[in-house]
Amino acid sequence: MHVKTLDERVVSRAKARGLDALVYAPHFTRLPDIRTRAERFSDDDLLVVPAREVFTGPWYDRRHLLAVGLSDPVPDFISFRGALDEFIRQDAAVLVPHPEMLNVSCSRDDVAANRDALDAVETYNAKCLPHQNRAARAVARETGHPAFGSSYAHFRRTVGEAWTAFEDAIDDESDLVSALRTGAPRRVVHRGGVGHRLRSLAEFTHLGYENSWGKLDRLFLSGTEPTHPSNVAYGGRFDDVFAYAQG
Repeated sequence: MHVKTLDERVVSRAKARGLDALVYAPHFTRLPDIRTRAERFSDDDLLVVPAREVFTGPWYDRRHLLAVGLSDPVPDFISFRGALDEFIRQDAAVLVPHPEMLNVSCSRDDVAANRDALDAVETYNAKCLPHQNRAARAVARETGHPAFGSSYAHFRRTVGEAWTAFEDAIDDESDLVSALRTGAPRRVVHRGGVGHRLRSLAEFTHLGYENSWGKLDRLFLSGTEPTHPSNVAYGGRFDDVFAYAQG
């Protein structure tokens, strides 16, 4: 919980690492496409659960939210409150990935102020540096939220570097949503050693690409991109919570 890339090699690596499930939530991809690909790579040995990590707010002040169990698509770059309200309407599990990380995360105050709407806080992310994961653990501890951990793998080799181990079996998407929403017992686990740190550092340096303004220019100026709120696929449902003024 969760990965950004999914193909045969990712599935093979996940199985080799002993994982039973992956949450697949690539950036800027609509839910129907995510769900189709997740179904393609699920089998009796590995469950792939579709999810969306939604970028709320404008580009310069993003707060990410991870929603598991969505039934309808939700775009990026809508207001934080607008995203939460939509997730609640759909009875999705709402998670806080990488809290307090640079300018792409919920703050401690955000989590505390929306405690009842949030189901878990990430306390270990393989893409984060050690001090960032310490800060994340403090957020979960101080706000009283259950924890989760993930590889946050953008690269295949990071899959299985960190995971969440539930005590009860997770056989399908609804099992996972229920476990997250009810605070089911779980442990956050991660690998160690030099190899782990090197793979984590490679993931962290990838942030430079993810946050480039060049990528912004390509993705969000025309309004035709898959997860832009103005895309025709959303039928204008999110116009009132679009994070940018519309002229």
